[in-house]
Amino acid sequence: MSRRGAKSTKGLDRANEPSVLILTSLASGAKHGYALAKDIEAFAAVTLGPGTLYGAITRLEERGLIEPTEGDDRRRPYRITAGGRAALSCAVREMQVIANEGAARLGLVLMSRVAPSGTQGHLGWAR
Repeated sequence: MSRRGAKSTKGLDRANEPSVLILTSLASGAKHGYALAKDIEAFAAVTLGPGTLYGAITRLEERGLIEPTEGDDRRRPYRITAGGRAALSCAVREMQVIANEGAARLGLVLMSRVAPSGTQGHLGWAR
């Protein structure tokens, strides 16, 4: 899938793309495969099978977007690289442009809530 005039994110085109989900999970800290799968299930309600998960991990590592860290004999944790952060940032911005356009066409308004601590809370859509 290609967009005219858009900078390619090399396979990071969909919000439910395994690579996007893995990079999003690793943006909050290093994790091994099982922890990645559980985190992705929790924040995206997407279950990645072992073949999909480890295939995507291999491709991300080959592209230099993630790297292994020290772990025990059974588990191999990964962390996001600077290149991975840049690719994820680009993908998130591109998805936000599409989400904003869809919301505008549906007549939705982005609403934000202020958390009790005074920081911005979760965003939601309203008509």
